[in-house]
Amino acid sequence: MKIAKDTVVSLNYELFDSTGELLEKVEEQISYLHGGYDGIFPLVEEALHGKSIGDKCSVTMQPDDAFGEYDHNLVEVEPRSSFPKEVSVGMQFEGAPEASDDDDFLLFTVVEVTDDEVTVDGNHPLAGKTLTFNCTVTGVRKATAEELEHGHVHEEGVGHLH
Repeated sequence: MKIAKDTVVSLNYELFDSTGELLEKVEEQISYLHGGYDGIFPLVEEALHGKSIGDKCSVTMQPDDAFGEYDHNLVEVEPRSSFPKEVSVGMQFEGAPEASDDDDFLLFTVVEVTDDEVTVDGNHPLAGKTLTFNCTVTGVRKATAEELEHGHVHEEGVGHLH
């Protein structure tokens, strides 16, 4: 079966930065619903269209095609008193950017802690990076009616709640 709209695609992948450093490698395959359901990067989905089990694919993505450009406005310095006593680098908090007047919340990562201030960054860790996504197709099947209705893959034999 070939990858087409409304199929469930399973694959193994590796993600590299522009220097060739391995950033991520999945041990277990991932699956996504093919056909514009936002389950995978659009450029990768486009490259996989028409492929079959065993086919390989390599796609290099500029920041705008992956996690976006790095936005320095999403780095904020907050008073230390606004955070829990045990705050440390790497912790994450949900919040709205200071310059935002809508209800869009981001995940902010603590990048620096001093006695008086905490610096948080709302950018994705891979924002601003050129990435290469290498994958091998490990499975292709027709999506179920329920998967199409929900717009994402459901694991076989596992209950599903929304």
